[in-house]
Amino acid sequence: MLKRDLSSDFAISTDQEEFLIPSRVEGVAGKLMMLIVAILICIGVVIVYSSGAGWAENKYASSEYFLWRQLVFSVLGITTVLLVAQLDYHLFWKTSKIILVASILLLATLLALKAVGRISGAARWIGFGPIKFQVSDFAKYAVIFHFSRLLTEKQSYIRDLNNSYYPLLTILLTVVALVALEPNFSTATLIALIGFMLMFIGGVNIRHLLSTVSLLIPIAAVFAIAAPYRVARLLSFTSKDEKEISYQVVQALIGLGNGGLFGLGIGASKQRELYLPLSYNDFVFVVIGEEYGFVGAVAVIALFAGFFVCGLIIAKHAPDNFGKYVASGITMAITLFAFINIAVACHLIPTTGVALPFISYGGTALLLNSLGVGILMSISRYKKRVIEKSAQLGVAERSME
Repeated sequence: MLKRDLSSDFAISTDQEEFLIPSRVEGVAGKLMMLIVAILICIGVVIVYSSGAGWAENKYASSEYFLWRQLVFSVLGITTVLLVAQLDYHLFWKTSKIILVASILLLATLLALKAVGRISGAARWIGFGPIKFQVSDFAKYAVIFHFSRLLTEKQSYIRDLNNSYYPLLTILLTVVALVALEPNFSTATLIALIGFMLMFIGGVNIRHLLSTVSLLIPIAAVFAIAAPYRVARLLSFTSKDEKEISYQVVQALIGLGNGGLFGLGIGASKQRELYLPLSYNDFVFVVIGEEYGFVGAVAVIALFAGFFVCGLIIAKHAPDNFGKYVASGITMAITLFAFINIAVACHLIPTTGVALPFISYGGTALLLNSLGVGILMSISRYKKRVIEKSAQLGVAERSME
């Protein structure tokens, strides 16, 4: 006998009823994640205003330009989380192939526009006027959704080379290659890392993964040093001479040093005043460290660590493999981007153009990450929703007797 969730095509057998009882830790993880994301978004509004006021005054003749845009997208982001949390996350199972194909077509379109001269420089954004978004952010989620579906469908023969591993690898390398050619080497590397971690979690043969990685590392290294600006970043990172370290890194380290233990205070950052490029985006963590000190910086790191733990708990208690893989992928993606951004600001890795999730200025990235959080919330609430609908169905059946 089957009890079917009316909002999806996924049936739950009666011997799974005990598994469907939501655990207390799962409910706490979902609520705590929502609180963490809300705090991070609020921090983002404050820091973007503080770090971008001077730049906005010079460029847009209004010190509040970034503030109002970030505030609008923050409200939209929280609304997105609340709305998506009400959806059945299996919707992304049904649409994963469409989303993946759309992302590949958009990435190919960007490269075509660049080839014919319609886009100069890096081909990363698509859209018209103020409505633009970074396609690689969309592609990242497309890979997570479709990989989660394929790993679930192929679970019975997941270690097979031809029928399982090669199809997954082909999809991943297609997306990664298109993103790398924009060029956006850092995001391409992160998408590849997310894909390989999902395959590892899904049970793909570890020897296949290691063999592929051993082949891709030399190729990635050659691609990395093929561009002079990437070579300059690597040389700057490895140099022990302060004069050879990049201007951005020097200003970032000065800013973090200025903050001390408790910081200079709200709005008191010195580096943000036209010294530190992209202080409201790629180097927003530096402003946090300067204004709120070591304590404030550690607090932000702790929030992302809490997000990571909550995401893992939601993935562990997901009602099915698709939910587990989607939750794992989204959690890894957001946490990885946060770690990379913070590591760059602290001069732990070479400079890359990766934003700090929920905090850095940027509308589409905030909305897509909010979509991811909404899906995590949907997964955490799925068991409770199934039980509630089963109860409603039972009441309806009894009333008809």
